Amino acid sequence: MKTKYVFIAFAVTALLQAFAPLKMVYDNEMTVSHGTVYKFKTEPIDPSDPFRGKYVSLNFEENILRVKDTVWQSNEQVYALLSINAAGFAKITAITKTRPQTGNDYIVVKTNYYFDGSLHINLPFDRFYMEEGKAQEAEDSYRDYSRQENTKPAYALVAVKEGNVVVTDVIVDGQPIRNYVLRKREE
Repeated sequence: MKTKYVFIAFAVTALLQAFAPLKMVYDNEMTVSHGTVYKFKTEPIDPSDPFRGKYVSLNFEENILRVKDTVWQSNEQVYALLSINAAGFAKITAITKTRPQTGNDYIVVKTNYYFDGSLHINLPFDRFYMEEGKAQEAEDSYRDYSRQENTKPAYALVAVKEGNVVVTDVIVDGQPIRNYVLRKREE
């Protein structure tokens, strides 16, 4: 009889452990397939994480906001409402401490610090992982690209759905960064 309960407890535990990563994958897939894609202007650099691999670190223009409210705590979870500006890039239109109603595109962000009417925030997506051999080339190519006059802006394509975000690609010179690196190899 005890063996039966141990087996049931084991089966329930195994199902719960399988459910968590499957739910995360499902949420990300739903965000990519049904979410709104925003273009966030960025400047990539290439650090390395020995546990997670090579990635392009992303810094964004949309991480400093002018706000009227002066009561902000560091590392506070808040919600940033999104829209698209005239140039087609993502713009944070408002910051709120309460979760927006369904129908509004928003992302969950953390406050960094407030100073002189500006709220500095940390966006939840700051890395784009790449194949090991291309990450350093991506950094080098982007550095050369950014030094040129009259270049198109680099940006990250970020799918957003109900606060969930997924970086789907980084665009440099109007093309995915992988293709840009391959083109640079051929030159």
